Amino acid sequence: MRFYLVVITWAVIVSCQVPEQPRQMIERTSFGMLPEGEEVERFQLRNTAGVEASIITYGATLTALSVPDRDGIMEDVVLGHETLTGYLEDNPYFGSIVGRYANRIAEGAFTLDGEIYTLARNNGPNHLHGGVKGFDKVNWEVAEVIEDTNQVGLSLNYVSADGEEGYPGMLTVRVTYLLTEDNRLIVDYEAITDKATPVNLTQHAYFNLAGQGSIEGHHLTLAASHYTPVDSTLIPTGEIFPVEGTAFDFRSGKTIGEHIDHDDQQLMYGGGYDHNFVLDRMSGDLMPAATVLEPQSGRILEVHTTKPGIQFYTGNFLDGSITGKGGVQYGRRSGFCLETQYYPDSPNQPNFPSTILRPGKVYQTQTVFVFRTEE
Repeated sequence: MRFYLVVITWAVIVSCQVPEQPRQMIERTSFGMLPEGEEVERFQLRNTAGVEASIITYGATLTALSVPDRDGIMEDVVLGHETLTGYLEDNPYFGSIVGRYANRIAEGAFTLDGEIYTLARNNGPNHLHGGVKGFDKVNWEVAEVIEDTNQVGLSLNYVSADGEEGYPGMLTVRVTYLLTEDNRLIVDYEAITDKATPVNLTQHAYFNLAGQGSIEGHHLTLAASHYTPVDSTLIPTGEIFPVEGTAFDFRSGKTIGEHIDHDDQQLMYGGGYDHNFVLDRMSGDLMPAATVLEPQSGRILEVHTTKPGIQFYTGNFLDGSITGKGGVQYGRRSGFCLETQYYPDSPNQPNFPSTILRPGKVYQTQTVFVFRTEE
């Protein structure tokens, strides 16, 4: 009889065991080898809510970001690739840090302190996102792995040589990613230089809060009363226009698709939205810039930034030719970008905020992506 009592007691104890809860962690693994033999590492950051961000050293790229919907179901909400090969092929900056200058510079040239600098023309007649081999196409150095009580993350360094892609000065850059316990992905940028140079860094994630499909049903609110209109090559004209009464007015919120195909020359130039919005702000402090709601899942993305502008891009040039994670073909408007930034072509636009970093000064900006759900 005693033998059977022991067996029964053991069975009851097993049935009452509490399932293991998600825990804060950093997992460091290899993501593959570059053709020249250098290893690319992947860091998977996870908080106790189960939110997980994956970052690779190549391009300091955010490759995956899983967040819950209103029912707690996790979904990867950024476009990208499962292997390094996808990032080495024709890749439209999925999740990468772009620089030395994010966005476009007219005709691949600018004048600084009386000297003309010539850059690659890698976007029609213009320079885009740092050139042929921008910061998205280099392997960054791991500077620090961060494990604190309320956050996990890592810092990545890259030193851009004087003359790289035509830019003056040796620029030393540090980007820090932090995943917090309250579901914030923080991106901190720092840079110093030994010679005056333009600097404009951004995170180029393509978001789809439903996980797949068109983003036209997402509801967007932008804290921007003005935008910078562009010419046919998507270079700002230098003017700053009010959004009131135009397809560019997202101040009160509307679906991305509501006016995207309207008969508007600005929308025709980009095949949709591909414009810099001038944020309503009184200082360089961290302030709200955008809020996006995906109504079916209830997922909400808030973007906060210290930067003066945000490039809203609706994936107009995706055409289904790129196969991403899970074998999904990324078609037109299957992802949107909210690239916090200084204005495009600022080195050639004297009325735009200056992007020139000089020796002895520190480039220091921050963007925060906040994830929550609609009640």
